[in-house]
Amino acid sequence: MEFKTAAQKACYEKVGPWVKELFGAFSMAREDAPVFAVMSGSAIAYVSVAPWGDDDATITVRAYVVTGAEPTQDLMHYLLQKNDTMRFGAFGMDEDDDIFFEHTIVGSSCDKDELKASVMAVLMTADRFDDEIVARWGGQLAFDRMR
Repeated sequence: MEFKTAAQKACYEKVGPWVKELFGAFSMAREDAPVFAVMSGSAIAYVSVAPWGDDDATITVRAYVVTGAEPTQDLMHYLLQKNDTMRFGAFGMDEDDDIFFEHTIVGSSCDKDELKASVMAVLMTADRFDDEIVARWGGQLAFDRMR
């Protein structure tokens, strides 16, 4: 696996043992990218480590929530209002209109408890809202599409 900076590599090597310790058999590392996957309920969180300048890195935890929902004004309004109530993270939509929930933290100052809080917040939020979004706006659970 290639890293763009030494800080990215150091952060990945710091986070890897924590992911394994915290999530055990429910986690796995990708071999081709600095990304870990963590499964819980109907959600999979991807923990990715990216460079942030030359001297630091970010840890982004993202879970896809729903795929194939019609991106109506009503749905966008709903997601933005939900973002206002979130303690950690926010809903977003990628270029394929797939809905995700993500949270990003600074790699150099991250500790194991902060990583756990981030991953759990993302997993629980995705699992909590996926069924409601599908029921109201269609599409399918991102977890079902990935299977």
